[in-house]
Amino acid sequence: MRKIILSFLIFAGSLAFGFAQENHSESEQNEASQEQHANPEHHDEGHGCACHEHHEEKFDPAATAFHHTGDANVFQIFGTLFMPLPCILYAPDQGLSFFMSSKFGKLDAHGTGMKAIGRYVLVDGSVMRVPEAKFPAEEVEIECVNHNKALVGTDSVDVYEVVYNGECYDLEKKSTLDGGILGGGLTSFYDFSLTKNVLTMILTFIVLFWLFRQAVKGYAARKGQAPKGVQSVLEPIFTFIRDEVAIPFLGNKYEKYLPFLMSIFFFILGLNLIGQIPVIGGNVTGNLAVTMVLALITFFITNFSGNKHYWEHTLWMPGVPALLKVLILTPVEIMGLFIKPLTLMLRLFANITGGHIVMVIFVGLIFIFGESGKNLGGGVVGTLMAVPLTMFMMALELLVALVQAFVFCILSASYISAAIEEPHHH
Repeated sequence: MRKIILSFLIFAGSLAFGFAQENHSESEQNEASQEQHANPEHHDEGHGCACHEHHEEKFDPAATAFHHTGDANVFQIFGTLFMPLPCILYAPDQGLSFFMSSKFGKLDAHGTGMKAIGRYVLVDGSVMRVPEAKFPAEEVEIECVNHNKALVGTDSVDVYEVVYNGECYDLEKKSTLDGGILGGGLTSFYDFSLTKNVLTMILTFIVLFWLFRQAVKGYAARKGQAPKGVQSVLEPIFTFIRDEVAIPFLGNKYEKYLPFLMSIFFFILGLNLIGQIPVIGGNVTGNLAVTMVLALITFFITNFSGNKHYWEHTLWMPGVPALLKVLILTPVEIMGLFIKPLTLMLRLFANITGGHIVMVIFVGLIFIFGESGKNLGGGVVGTLMAVPLTMFMMALELLVALVQAFVFCILSASYISAAIEEPHHH
């Protein structure tokens, strides 16, 4: 197995280096074609807009890592090879739009298309929209998409604009309900598309359903016999979670919450493991929206299960001076109700995203030492460095995938345990 993984990584490294050389030549061709497409008449009139010249820039491993670990409306297989996904978009001023992301035309290596459909444009794999009504609503060819940096207060933010017929039109990202904390907010459209992360979750569900279905069939066909095949893999894990997590924390009430604990453990583990597979996997548990929903499920189950003893010790602790409760203890306990799911959300997100980013940066050594395809010797040195480092991180990520699923499960069990615990009389 190790030889297979090593061979795959060496092969992938050589392909990546070859792609870097090809992409470098393509960037020169694209720059030349953009200069040809620039409309000099508009510039002479003083109100035109042109595609920005793409000057030679150093490889940015951090930006590349965030690009590859983010969600997208296309599934990038390798280089400029993409699998299109359904786009389900809604804008109040034009209604619902449904089409495949392949309609954006041929995509470059970053996932940017050269067509606009209903004022929607695909930029770096994600759909954006032109809010200006004067932009054509039908399908049109665009010249390019410009990416700039702008200062908003003291923060530097990304600004995108599409160039069409020599004029620049600002682009908006999809609406996100983050209250501006993560740089999002309400815009002119909503994206309900089947994205890369959603597709990965569906794939995980299908795989888990098939595995447990096979185990059920095995138990039905081999009653009273030793587990075999899929049974022998799932049964020890199931037994461990039941005997070492559910029963110790929840006591005689464990059966009521066992389905939830098993579901959350295997779902997170499945997402983490599938995320380790090159090409197929997405960074699902490295997405804050996903980990937030998982944490909220634990939050609601915990607090809806809370008994009188739990809420009494949370809101108005007996035997404590009222002033101390009002000023310190009760506010702290109420904050703790929300801090618990917050830590669940951030712990899973940070550990999974961090591992993916480190692996992408290690692979980026090929491009850094190879000077993006110009230095063959440097590319070889980068490959020799990237392969063992990436293999080490892959092994570590497999451990992290299991540990984080277990940590999420055991913390959920501990929170539920505190909510349903009966008072102890001394």
